[in-house]
Amino acid sequence: MDTDQLAKMKSGNGFVAALDQSGGSTPKALKLYGIEENVYSSEAEMFDLVHTMRSRIIASPVFTGERILGAILFEMTMDRQVEDMPTAQYLWEKKQIVPFLKIDKGLADEENGVQVMKPNPGLDEFLDKAKAAGIFGTKMRSVIKLANPEGIKAVVAQQFETSKQIIAKGLVPIIEPEVDINSPEKAQAEELVKAEMLSQINSLSDDQLIMLKLTLPDVPGFYQEFVDNPKVVRVVALSGGYSREKANAELAKNPGVIASFSRALTEGLSAQQSDEQFNQTLDTSIQSICDASVK
Repeated sequence: MDTDQLAKMKSGNGFVAALDQSGGSTPKALKLYGIEENVYSSEAEMFDLVHTMRSRIIASPVFTGERILGAILFEMTMDRQVEDMPTAQYLWEKKQIVPFLKIDKGLADEENGVQVMKPNPGLDEFLDKAKAAGIFGTKMRSVIKLANPEGIKAVVAQQFETSKQIIAKGLVPIIEPEVDINSPEKAQAEELVKAEMLSQINSLSDDQLIMLKLTLPDVPGFYQEFVDNPKVVRVVALSGGYSREKANAELAKNPGVIASFSRALTEGLSAQQSDEQFNQTLDTSIQSICDASVK
C-alpha cells in the first residue's frame, strides 16, 4: 500500500467523500441533482449522466485534499476518466485525495433483522483490477435493522472474513455495518455491533489494518475504543439519511470520528446551476462537513 496515502488517512484533517451510489440508488441521486428519469432512456445513459455529475464534483476547484482525505468510487467511476485521466489517478495526483472503491454486490434479503452482503465470487479478480487502477482501499456495506444477536454476528463475521481477503491484496478495507437510523432498536443494535466488532478487531494481527464506517451513534463518543485502536486507520461516519445539518451536529459529538457522507455532501447541488453557483454550494457543504469532522 502507498505509505503517503496511509499517512494521510491516519492523521489528515478532513473527511471522506462518498461518491459511490450504484445502480439502485443512482436514479434518486440524479433526481436530487435536478435530472428527472424521463431525461434518460437506458442504464448506459443514466450512468453517463451520473459520471458527468461526479466528474463535475471531483474536478471542482473546491474539491481538494486540503479538506477531503479520500473519495469512495463506484466501479464505473473508477473505469472512466476525469479531465482525460483515470479517476483514481486524477484524485491522487491532481487533488491529493486518496481513492477508495465500493466492492460489494448489494444486499441480500433481510433475515434475522439484517441484510448481509450478496455473494461476491469474482472478488479476487476485482481487487486485482482495483489495485492496478491505483485504488488504496475498499468499502462494503451491510445493513442492520433490529438488535438481533444472530443477525448482527453474521453481518460482522462476513465483513471481517471479506476484509482479510482484501488486506491480503494489499488494500485497506472500510467495514460498514450500517445500523438503520430508523430502527426501533438502534441503541441496542449499536451495543451488539460494538461488542462483535471489538472481538473481531482483537483477533486481527498488528499489520492487518482496517477502517470502519459506522452510523452516527445514539451515545456521544460511543466508538472511542475504535478511534484509539492502532489497527483501525480511521473511523468514519455515514449520514444515513439525516440532513447535512443534523448529520454534522451528531458527528460533532464524536471526537476522532470523521464524516463519510454521500447525500449530505451533494445536498443543494443541481445540474442547472452555473459553475460559480455549483462551486459555491459545494464549497459551503465541504466546509460545514469538514468543520464537524475536525474537532
